[in-house]
Amino acid sequence: MARILIIDDNETMREGLGATVRRMGHEAVLASSGAAGLAQVAPGGGRPGVDFVITDLKMEGTGGLEVVKAVRERDPDCPVMIVTAFGTVETAVEAMRLGAFDFLQKPFAPEVVRLKVARAIELRDERRALERAQAENAALRADAAAPYRFDEIVGETPAMQAVFQTIEKVAPTDASVYIHGESGTGKELVARAIHARSKRASGPFVKVNCGALTETLLESELFGHEKGAFTGAVSQKVGRFELAHQGSLFLDEVGDIPPELQPKLLRVLQEQEFERLGGTRTIKVDVRLVAATHRDLTKMVADGRFREDLYYRLNVFPVVLPPLRERPDDIPRLVRHFTQLFARRMGRRIETIPSAVMDALVRYQWPGNVRELQNVIERAVILSTGPSLQVPPGDLQSAAMQASPPTAAAVTLADAEREHILAALRETGWVVGGPEGAASRLGMKRSTLYKKMKKLGISRLE
Repeated sequence: MARILIIDDNETMREGLGATVRRMGHEAVLASSGAAGLAQVAPGGGRPGVDFVITDLKMEGTGGLEVVKAVRERDPDCPVMIVTAFGTVETAVEAMRLGAFDFLQKPFAPEVVRLKVARAIELRDERRALERAQAENAALRADAAAPYRFDEIVGETPAMQAVFQTIEKVAPTDASVYIHGESGTGKELVARAIHARSKRASGPFVKVNCGALTETLLESELFGHEKGAFTGAVSQKVGRFELAHQGSLFLDEVGDIPPELQPKLLRVLQEQEFERLGGTRTIKVDVRLVAATHRDLTKMVADGRFREDLYYRLNVFPVVLPPLRERPDDIPRLVRHFTQLFARRMGRRIETIPSAVMDALVRYQWPGNVRELQNVIERAVILSTGPSLQVPPGDLQSAAMQASPPTAAAVTLADAEREHILAALRETGWVVGGPEGAASRLGMKRSTLYKKMKKLGISRLE
């Protein structure tokens, strides 16, 4: 449904056009003067606003040509149609020069108005879709051009060193790479590292999350579509394979690709060609594919949910990312890395990480892997007001409770919480209350902090 503004000082004409528009299922906004009508047109097309303007030419005060000019200045994408009983060729030419969508001479049949309205709304939708596509393509190109540093992947354990060696070996080739690992292990970082060290590094790096889209939308994202290919396809769209030409395409969660779409993906991997959705022209591309998933594709192949030939085409060179719980020696390095990273971004100065806090973080099982750790440290840096990292007590509780059996967890939690409170007290000179006191820094009431100090045996002597 569109919002259509009708400006005419003749009430009969105004109400008649309004009735025609409403019968089409649109909202009619009526105005008896140019000034009143322009009050409905929001600058930049924001709401409240209108999608199409029908205006009389000759009115007292602000006339139709002035309406056209004002609408173009406020919302350039809003079509304006002039209707008049006094039309001349010169007037029509002037209206078009000012940016009018159409010029209609009275009297006219309702069917003509319906056709004009339908075409105007279609034009508006096409413009909006084009703007969205241009913005999306610009964002994709900006993401592809983002600088990549290999040291963003932190790890010195044997398992991670093996990953680094694999990247070094496979990156210079054009072989398809299959990255397997749990959610949050850093599959996209590995994909970017492969691209950055390949002969395609100067080309685009384009990514698609296959699990976040429906089948039709995913096909459109990957291969693009022609105008009219499906409902809502009001303009042509370039797909990710075309955008990744002479670069790398990263298909995240490739295990979520529907069976109906898998043959088309197999074809483009084998032949490096495809057709847009709704199109007939064959498009050739030169793309290096990197795929990733947390799913067990071998089991999906055995169950008939994933094509065996596609699996082997993807799995030319496998890279397995270990979960964070299997490389606990890397956790302190990651904690320091993220602490420095977020402190630098936020303009904070974090110099120390309490040992009890680090111990709790190392003992935690991290079901969300590196991404979860990153989120915890980001929150900690935001809450830290002094030179010592202050991890939110709730995060420490989670870490402590998943670290070991219940009895040991209680001890770990108490030690971690005690150290956390002590750090805040020392940083504030043992001032408990006030806006700069330890209670405020810890995000709790002064009375609550006193109770915890008593329970944990914390005194000024420490």
